[in-house]
Amino acid sequence: MIKHVTLALVAALCAASTASAHITLEQNQATSGKAYKAVLRVGHGCEGKSTIKVRVKIPEGLLSAKPMPKPGWTTEKARANYEKSYDLYGKPVNEGVTEIVWTGGTLADDEYDEFVFRATVAKEIPLGTRIYVPVVQECTDGAVERWIEIPAAGKSSDDYETPAPYFDVIEQPRT
Repeated sequence: MIKHVTLALVAALCAASTASAHITLEQNQATSGKAYKAVLRVGHGCEGKSTIKVRVKIPEGLLSAKPMPKPGWTTEKARANYEKSYDLYGKPVNEGVTEIVWTGGTLADDEYDEFVFRATVAKEIPLGTRIYVPVVQECTDGAVERWIEIPAAGKSSDDYETPAPYFDVIEQPRT
Protein backbone atom coordinates (compact mmCIF):
# COMPACT_ATOMS: atom_id res chain seq x y z
CA MET A 1 0.00 0.00 0.00
CA ILE A 2 2.76 2.46 0.94
CA LYS A 3 4.58 1.63 -2.29
CA HIS A 4 1.46 2.54 -4.35
CA VAL A 5 1.02 5.83 -2.46
CA THR A 6 4.70 6.66 -2.95
CA LEU A 7 4.50 5.90 -6.68
CA ALA A 8 1.36 8.03 -6.98
CA LEU A 9 3.08 10.88 -5.14
CA VAL A 10 6.17 10.64 -7.38
CA ALA A 11 3.95 10.63 -10.50
CA ALA A 12 2.06 13.68 -9.26
CA LEU A 13 5.29 15.55 -8.54
CA CYS A 14 6.66 14.71 -11.98
CA ALA A 15 3.46 15.94 -13.64
CA ALA A 16 3.60 19.14 -11.58
CA SER A 17 7.23 19.79 -12.54
CA THR A 18 6.43 19.20 -16.22
CA ALA A 19 3.50 21.60 -16.04
CA SER A 20 5.63 24.31 -14.40
CA ALA A 21 8.56 23.91 -16.79
CA HIS A 22 7.72 26.93 -18.92
CA ILE A 23 9.68 29.74 -20.45
CA THR A 24 9.36 32.57 -17.94
CA LEU A 25 10.53 36.12 -17.42
CA GLU A 26 12.91 36.74 -14.55
CA GLN A 27 11.19 40.02 -13.59
CA ASN A 28 7.39 39.97 -13.42
CA GLN A 29 7.02 43.75 -13.16
CA ALA A 30 8.12 46.64 -15.37
CA THR A 31 7.86 50.36 -14.75
CA SER A 32 5.68 52.46 -17.04
CA GLY A 33 7.77 54.77 -19.24
CA LYS A 34 11.08 53.12 -18.31
CA ALA A 35 13.45 50.56 -19.81
CA TYR A 36 12.73 46.91 -18.98
CA LYS A 37 15.36 44.17 -19.17
CA ALA A 38 13.49 41.03 -20.25
CA VAL A 39 15.40 37.91 -19.20
CA LEU A 40 13.69 34.90 -20.77
CA ARG A 41 14.56 31.75 -18.81
CA VAL A 42 14.62 28.60 -20.93
CA GLY A 43 14.69 25.60 -18.63
CA HIS A 44 14.49 22.69 -21.07
CA GLY A 45 14.26 21.67 -24.71
CA CYS A 46 11.32 20.14 -26.57
CA GLU A 47 10.45 16.66 -25.28
CA GLY A 48 14.11 15.69 -24.91
CA LYS A 49 15.36 17.54 -28.00
CA SER A 50 17.94 20.37 -27.95
CA THR A 51 16.80 23.96 -28.52
CA ILE A 52 18.26 25.50 -31.70
CA LYS A 53 16.07 28.60 -32.14
CA VAL A 54 14.19 31.00 -29.85
CA ARG A 55 11.70 33.42 -31.45
CA VAL A 56 10.19 36.22 -29.36
CA LYS A 57 7.25 38.36 -30.47
CA ILE A 58 7.71 41.85 -29.05
CA PRO A 59 4.26 42.96 -27.91
CA GLU A 60 2.65 46.28 -28.79
CA GLY A 61 3.80 48.95 -26.36
CA LEU A 62 7.35 47.67 -25.88
CA LEU A 63 9.45 50.21 -27.72
CA SER A 64 13.02 50.24 -29.05
CA ALA A 65 13.56 46.54 -28.35
CA LYS A 66 17.22 45.50 -28.51
CA PRO A 67 18.49 41.94 -28.07
CA MET A 68 21.58 41.22 -26.01
CA PRO A 69 24.17 39.43 -28.14
CA LYS A 70 24.58 35.81 -27.10
CA PRO A 71 27.89 34.04 -27.76
CA GLY A 72 27.43 31.14 -30.18
CA TRP A 73 24.04 32.43 -31.38
CA THR A 74 23.08 34.72 -34.26
CA THR A 75 20.46 37.39 -33.64
CA GLU A 76 17.87 38.56 -36.18
CA LYS A 77 15.43 41.44 -35.73
CA ALA A 78 12.18 42.02 -37.65
CA ARG A 79 10.81 45.56 -37.80
CA ALA A 80 7.25 46.65 -38.47
CA ASN A 81 4.82 49.48 -37.78
CA TYR A 82 3.20 49.70 -34.37
CA GLU A 83 -0.60 49.78 -34.22
CA LYS A 84 -0.36 53.38 -33.01
CA SER A 85 2.22 56.08 -32.37
CA TYR A 86 3.89 56.33 -28.94
CA ASP A 87 5.82 59.08 -27.19
CA LEU A 88 9.35 57.85 -26.53
CA TYR A 89 11.27 60.42 -24.46
CA GLY A 90 9.49 63.31 -26.19
CA LYS A 91 9.67 61.92 -29.73
CA PRO A 92 6.86 60.11 -31.56
CA VAL A 93 7.65 56.54 -32.67
CA ASN A 94 5.39 54.40 -34.80
CA GLU A 95 7.66 51.52 -35.78
CA GLY A 96 10.31 49.32 -34.27
CA VAL A 97 11.49 45.78 -33.60
CA THR A 98 8.51 43.42 -33.38
CA GLU A 99 10.35 40.09 -33.32
CA ILE A 100 13.74 38.88 -32.13
CA VAL A 101 15.16 35.51 -33.19
CA TRP A 102 18.21 33.75 -31.75
CA THR A 103 19.57 30.90 -33.95
CA GLY A 104 22.75 28.94 -34.58
CA GLY A 105 23.40 27.80 -31.04
CA THR A 106 22.40 24.65 -29.22
CA LEU A 107 20.87 24.33 -25.78
CA ALA A 108 20.65 20.71 -24.63
CA ASP A 109 17.38 19.55 -23.07
CA ASP A 110 19.12 18.99 -19.72
CA GLU A 111 20.64 22.50 -19.66
CA TYR A 112 19.30 25.94 -18.75
CA ASP A 113 19.97 29.30 -20.35
CA GLU A 114 18.66 32.85 -20.64
CA PHE A 115 17.88 35.00 -23.67
CA VAL A 116 17.82 38.74 -22.99
CA PHE A 117 16.40 41.84 -24.64
CA ARG A 118 15.77 45.38 -23.47
CA ALA A 119 12.79 47.58 -24.36
CA THR A 120 11.03 50.67 -23.05
CA VAL A 121 7.53 50.19 -21.68
CA ALA A 122 5.32 52.83 -23.35
CA LYS A 123 3.96 55.27 -20.79
CA GLU A 124 0.62 55.08 -22.62
CA ILE A 125 0.04 51.52 -21.34
CA PRO A 126 -2.34 51.64 -18.35
CA LEU A 127 -0.88 50.69 -14.96
CA GLY A 128 -1.75 47.14 -13.96
CA THR A 129 -1.79 45.91 -17.56
CA ARG A 130 -0.40 42.41 -17.94
CA ILE A 131 1.89 42.21 -20.97
CA TYR A 132 2.35 38.78 -22.55
CA VAL A 133 5.54 38.01 -24.48
CA PRO A 134 4.90 35.03 -26.81
CA VAL A 135 7.91 32.77 -27.43
CA VAL A 136 8.37 29.91 -29.90
CA GLN A 137 11.12 27.45 -29.03
CA GLU A 138 12.35 25.34 -31.95
CA CYS A 139 14.36 22.19 -31.36
CA THR A 140 16.19 19.50 -33.30
CA ASP A 141 14.23 17.01 -35.42
CA GLY A 142 11.48 19.59 -36.05
CA ALA A 143 10.22 19.62 -32.45
CA VAL A 144 8.56 22.89 -31.39
CA GLU A 145 7.20 24.33 -28.13
CA ARG A 146 4.87 27.33 -28.58
CA TRP A 147 4.76 29.38 -25.38
CA ILE A 148 2.03 31.63 -26.78
CA GLU A 149 -1.16 30.96 -24.83
CA ILE A 150 -2.69 34.13 -23.40
CA PRO A 151 -5.37 33.53 -20.76
CA ALA A 152 -8.99 34.30 -21.54
CA ALA A 153 -10.98 36.46 -19.10
CA GLY A 154 -11.34 34.72 -15.76
CA LYS A 155 -8.41 32.36 -16.39
CA SER A 156 -4.74 32.50 -15.41
CA SER A 157 -1.52 31.23 -16.98
CA ASP A 158 -1.71 28.24 -14.61
CA ASP A 159 -4.79 27.07 -16.57
CA TYR A 160 -2.70 26.48 -19.71
CA GLU A 161 -0.03 23.98 -20.74
CA THR A 162 2.04 26.42 -22.82
CA PRO A 163 1.42 29.93 -21.43
CA ALA A 164 3.21 32.97 -22.75
CA PRO A 165 5.63 34.60 -20.28
CA TYR A 166 4.32 37.87 -18.84
CA PHE A 167 4.97 40.91 -16.67
CA ASP A 168 2.75 43.58 -15.11
CA VAL A 169 3.12 47.32 -15.76
CA ILE A 170 3.62 49.25 -12.52
CA GLU A 171 3.86 52.91 -11.56
CA GLN A 172 7.20 54.69 -11.41
CA PRO A 173 8.42 54.87 -7.81
CA ARG A 174 8.18 58.32 -6.28
CA THR A 175 11.44 59.78 -5.08
